[in-house]
Amino acid sequence: MAPHDFSNPASSSLAGRVAIVTGAGSRGAGIGNGRAAAILLARRGARVLLLDTQDDAAHETQRLITAEGGQSLALRADVTDRLQCRNAVAHAADTWGRVDILVNNVGIGGPAGNAVDVDFDEWEHALRVNVTSMMLMAKYAIPEMRRQGAGSIVNIASVAGLIGGTPSLLYPTSKGAVVNMTRAMATHHGQEGIRVNCVAPGMVYTPMVAGRMTPEVREQRRQRSLLQTEGSGWDVGQAVVYLASDEARWVTGVILPVDAGATAGRLSPALQADAMPGASTHRAG
Repeated sequence: MAPHDFSNPASSSLAGRVAIVTGAGSRGAGIGNGRAAAILLARRGARVLLLDTQDDAAHETQRLITAEGGQSLALRADVTDRLQCRNAVAHAADTWGRVDILVNNVGIGGPAGNAVDVDFDEWEHALRVNVTSMMLMAKYAIPEMRRQGAGSIVNIASVAGLIGGTPSLLYPTSKGAVVNMTRAMATHHGQEGIRVNCVAPGMVYTPMVAGRMTPEVREQRRQRSLLQTEGSGWDVGQAVVYLASDEARWVTGVILPVDAGATAGRLSPALQADAMPGASTHRAG
């Protein structure tokens, strides 16, 4: 892959690149992290293979990309299955001749409970979805990237993998594993020109959480960040595209929180009160 020319805006394009996005559909109407990443990659000119276990969800993402003039293919695939991962990567390589970008987006919440309470079968299933699937997709994508001497993998973790402290033992454990798997992969494959980075979303509002959230809880989530604004799948997708692109050519092994500052700190009660709608922005001297 030719070195990036920052003096030429056209060289920022992903035209000619081939990307695979797992979990590229959304669970319900709207824009989830995977759908947003796929659409934004296509807008930059990449041809995108859309993987999902739900045909309708993947084809809806394909429809949205096609409507904007982009190129994509939808493929039903269970990325916890080794053979289906191998076949998905081969499908992209056979169709478009290469694989440049892998976005490992698939993940589930997993069972709640501590080590005493957790259901073992649910635990094993969730770890396979959240961690093993990413290893399997990388196992087959990396040899394709080696052929052109470059590539970019972006794993989606969560801020829960950085701070823990959730009712579930599984979720922060699995996302923490993704964080350190990213660093290990970056170490293993940097000399091959393959960059591996991670996006750690905060409490973004996506179709996956919308159905089980009251307006009150949604507002509480918004207030818990330093920016006091609500994030969406688009915010996560923009971070993915940056890390996948040549603008990040000197970036690997990075864990990028996209969380409105939630992992940086919390507002004090006084500052939080000032940030509430209708609060005065000035104090008496």
